[in-house]
Amino acid sequence: MVKISKKTLQDLEFHTVLQQVSSRCNTELGKANTLGIQPISDSEMLLQVLGQTSEYLSSFANENRIPNHGFDAIEKELQLLRIENTTLEVPGFRRIGNICTTVVTHKKFYKKFREYYPLLFATSEAIEANSDIPAEIDRVIDKFGEVKDSASEKLFAIRREMNQVKGKIGQSFASALNTYNGSDYLDDIRESVVENRRVLAVKAMYRKKIKGTTMGTSKTGSIVYIEPEATLRYSRELNNLEFDEKEEVQRILNTLTHRIRPFAPLLSEYQDFLAHIDITAAKARYASDTNALLPKINTEKRLFLRDAYHPILFLNNKRKGEKTYPQTIELASENRIIVISGPNAGGKSITLKTIGLLQVMLQSGLLIPVHERSSVCLFNRVLTDIGDNQSIENHLSTYSYRLKNMNRFLRKCDSETLFLIDEFGTGSDPELGGALAEAFLEVFYERGAYGIITTHYANLKALADELPHTTNANMLFDGATLEPTFQLVLGEAGSSFTFEVAQKNGIPYNLINKAKKKIERGKVRFDATIAKL
Repeated sequence: MVKISKKTLQDLEFHTVLQQVSSRCNTELGKANTLGIQPISDSEMLLQVLGQTSEYLSSFANENRIPNHGFDAIEKELQLLRIENTTLEVPGFRRIGNICTTVVTHKKFYKKFREYYPLLFATSEAIEANSDIPAEIDRVIDKFGEVKDSASEKLFAIRREMNQVKGKIGQSFASALNTYNGSDYLDDIRESVVENRRVLAVKAMYRKKIKGTTMGTSKTGSIVYIEPEATLRYSRELNNLEFDEKEEVQRILNTLTHRIRPFAPLLSEYQDFLAHIDITAAKARYASDTNALLPKINTEKRLFLRDAYHPILFLNNKRKGEKTYPQTIELASENRIIVISGPNAGGKSITLKTIGLLQVMLQSGLLIPVHERSSVCLFNRVLTDIGDNQSIENHLSTYSYRLKNMNRFLRKCDSETLFLIDEFGTGSDPELGGALAEAFLEVFYERGAYGIITTHYANLKALADELPHTTNANMLFDGATLEPTFQLVLGEAGSSFTFEVAQKNGIPYNLINKAKKKIERGKVRFDATIAKL
């Protein structure tokens, strides 16, 4: 059972990755669902999700491009369909029709190219195709979103009659206009439209001379708008017909809603399917932007990441036009724990975060930016202690907080765990903190856990040398320029370059010499020997 805590996801900035994936979705539902992605417990399901994303990624490079999956959500429509005697509106029917058509298009496509996309084909086959729903909607609603005349015989008759009455209104108005045109009663504009009706523009002083109904006046009051008496009778008739039309349209939409109501569960499935495709496409786009892929997944507990990149850092640097340094690291049964040492600002923490984030991404169904020859395994737990996380509300010191965290590690650490600890043992008296850290490390080691820690403690570097399945590693530093090379080298501990880095940062030489005299000569010699090596 996979259990990766919220704290681990937070420490590794997993949410930032999800936000970056979410921004690559086409639909609002896809965006929202992406932000809720969690590590997947079921390994079979995980392999399917990873495989589907990998298939989608391959579609960018071949001729058989996957069709557009965009859709407008039908959440409101589905809610209404669950309530008896409700009626959907025309735009809702159009959204439902579009979703059905898009699903049918996708099913046909995956069937045709099943050899290229076997996993996506299997997903699409799991839902049943239904061409009746869009056919029913097309019978009633046209492509402009209007209810068709042919939707019912009654509607056809009403609209035919409406057209006849509109013709009579036109004729009678033209006749009235001709009658008064020769006189001086009308204003220069002669006619206008008020409340969708044609009216005569009559000079205010002659309003009594015209038979009809006053529909309004101009802003200045100099013009009065009058509907001629002859036209008025037909206008009333048209009003009645418009009311009949509205009622008939409502009855037709009622009937259509009633026909579609039984398909609500299927429509919900359709929406879920397209949202899943949207998320898969967004993950594939993210993979394309970060040069990610699906590495080989092994069952023999071996984690080999070759040329691994931190995706957030990679995208940030890509935007700025700067270089990102990849890391290569391997954990296996004969080499389960790596102790990384070396100077600050050399890239120890980013190496730790890269490994943790890639593991969490992979176990959540996301492809990872590594070399194709990489091989990964799955862990039931990923435990992290990264950053100081001092809690002001609880008045916990950094060290107390970290001890509480270590206690959590002790309760949960086993052979199915990957643990990542940054600056192991810091926050206390160096000798005592180092001794306690050593004791913790021995427990994690005995339990068969896999892990990576970063430290400056010499005793932990020594312990890593003594334990058979533990290895020292260091981040290379150029001894001459004191610039980090961001390269991880396995098999040797690293010097902290404390005095050298201080010197580079402008600390006076006489002060550094004073400090050197204050500490054991042996420690300086040990550090110098490592630096030489």
